[in-house]
Amino acid sequence: MDSSLKIIDVAQVTPSNSDSFESLTLPLTFFDLIYFKLRAVERVIFYRLTDATRPFFDSVIVPNLKTSLSSCLSHYLPLAGKLVWEPLDHKPSIVYSQNDAVSFTVAETNAEFSRLSGNKPFPSIELYPLVPELLSSDNSASVVSFQVTLFPNQGFCIGVTEHHAVLDGKTTTMFLKSWAHTCKHQDSSLPQDLIPTYDRTVIKSPTDSENKVLNEWHSLAKMLAGGKEPDNPKSLKLKPSFEIGPDVVRYTLELTREDIQTLRERLKREFSSSSPSPSKDLRLSTFVIVYSYALVCLIRARGGEPNRPVGYAFSVDCRSLINPPTPSYFGNCISGCLRMMLKAKTFMGEEGLLAAVTMVSDSIEEWDESLAWKIPDFLAFATLPPGTQIILASGSNRFGVYGLDFGWGRPDKVVIVSISQGNGISMADSRDQNGGVEIGFSLKKQEMDTLIDLLQYELKH
Repeated sequence: MDSSLKIIDVAQVTPSNSDSFESLTLPLTFFDLIYFKLRAVERVIFYRLTDATRPFFDSVIVPNLKTSLSSCLSHYLPLAGKLVWEPLDHKPSIVYSQNDAVSFTVAETNAEFSRLSGNKPFPSIELYPLVPELLSSDNSASVVSFQVTLFPNQGFCIGVTEHHAVLDGKTTTMFLKSWAHTCKHQDSSLPQDLIPTYDRTVIKSPTDSENKVLNEWHSLAKMLAGGKEPDNPKSLKLKPSFEIGPDVVRYTLELTREDIQTLRERLKREFSSSSPSPSKDLRLSTFVIVYSYALVCLIRARGGEPNRPVGYAFSVDCRSLINPPTPSYFGNCISGCLRMMLKAKTFMGEEGLLAAVTMVSDSIEEWDESLAWKIPDFLAFATLPPGTQIILASGSNRFGVYGLDFGWGRPDKVVIVSISQGNGISMADSRDQNGGVEIGFSLKKQEMDTLIDLLQYELKH
């Protein structure tokens, strides 16, 4: 479907009462630096509203969103700042200066709202006009940018692009809940659990670990430059979004609480049969089941040589390591949990799902503080055999993103646009908030058709 986007306005939104704020500097922590050079995270939140005419959009929706954003930014000053290298420091920091602002784009599209917010496959490329650009250069990078797009008489969406070195999914969701609260209630005060904490001293990383992470990034840049020193090793310019071809489609699967329980009971039976006297229990949380189910179906959909290399990677929340406990900590506080160089055949047989659940369960049970502070080996990722399929998980079924009500009801759909083609999935709680989970996929159409059949087969198996 051909659709066009019309840019109506590009505004700069400053925090309310910005004159009362001088400046703020937040150094990047160990957890932030792990994501320092990764692509920006892009998401779109769809709201169905048949009253969304252009006059209503211009006079009510946009002004309310801008005013509440300005008010909310007064609690979240770093979002209006820039990522820069401090002259006297050896690592980048987020620096907010008086009257810094975030970019706020207003647009209109003739695309079909129900198509882009529905669960049937559609070309992934159609989502990209709905997310704003995040400005970056060698010397600085914006932290976040926003775009609100009207679908006349159908609804509107809010696009968010954020720098992963500043925000993890939990912090982004905390901010979005704060913005929604401010907009809906027309109240600049926030509940205590939505007021961010900026104390960096609660992240007690091992000595010199931050420099070691930066050295890893430098070694990767040098390898990619053919062994030469990179032209600008301190460049803050972000990689562009993934290039997506017209044959790549997006699909969302909704698993109900009953679907997940069916898989759980099946796995219990299979585990009991395969291990009559198990030495340890199998962790059958919703995340383990849903992620393993998606992983197995994606590997089978790709097909190919049984001995081809595959692996998995997902994030673990490290807020339990913060001392004192700081639930509203602002910034990245996640670590990677991964296994590489597995073989596809492990997951292709009838017991593939049990094999995946066992591995993912063990990875979580074995995760401890020593793994949280482990220096990532970026070169190992860069030198994986060509075609290696690593299933990456974005988002979480625990963030409660379908509670983001700005005053016009809960979202119709929340989409993480930036999942990579074939190797990434997104996860979110389901819209009915009844214990279900949504899984987002992005694959070439032929592979997606196979995947959809496999997803249904595995549920009915």
